Amino acid sequence: MFQCPQKNCDLCQRLVDFRHQNQQKFPHYYNGAVEPFGDLNSEILVVGLAPGLNGANQTNRPFTNDYAGDILYPVLKKFGFATGDYRKTKDDGYMLNNVRVTNSVRCVPPQNKVTTEEITNCRKFLQSEIADMPNLKVILALGTVAHGAVLQALGYKKSQFKFAHGAEFELTNHPFRLVDSFHTSRYNINTGVLTEKMFEDIILRLKVMVGKE
Repeated sequence: MFQCPQKNCDLCQRLVDFRHQNQQKFPHYYNGAVEPFGDLNSEILVVGLAPGLNGANQTNRPFTNDYAGDILYPVLKKFGFATGDYRKTKDDGYMLNNVRVTNSVRCVPPQNKVTTEEITNCRKFLQSEIADMPNLKVILALGTVAHGAVLQALGYKKSQFKFAHGAEFELTNHPFRLVDSFHTSRYNINTGVLTEKMFEDIILRLKVMVGKE
């Protein structure tokens, strides 16, 4: 049974302290462990880093009102993985189709940087989420942190699977595959590390992998 952290999860003291600061600074924000977005029956799971301070931490939906979501969500819709218009709010009517989106760490971290301990503390939530996706065919890891978090959650050594944009891995003990992509962050887009075309190519590949192309 999928185990979701409580809004005021207290597993990581540094994140709890940061949450308290944000509750004072941004009292109208959600300020809590962010819930995943999408159906557990989906064939694709997209795993990101952690909620953005003014994005998912505000809206309680992964990548929502965050620059990374401005890239992710329109591309998913372009390839048939969503309906509705993404308008950066949880109640915008945008709905995922055969895709679920989650994060390695569920609470917003200072400077958008998580610690090894925080990833470890949140691991059980990612493990239970993956275990409760009966139709899962592919996990898309956005960035090296998500890549490592997924592998550790599944019991693999990171050294056996080197992160690279577009890399695809067969997971011998699991019936699904792992695909890597650079994160759709503002920094990666602005510096040209990731282009929208590069990301579209990744999503198109996922469409082929689940037999929708």
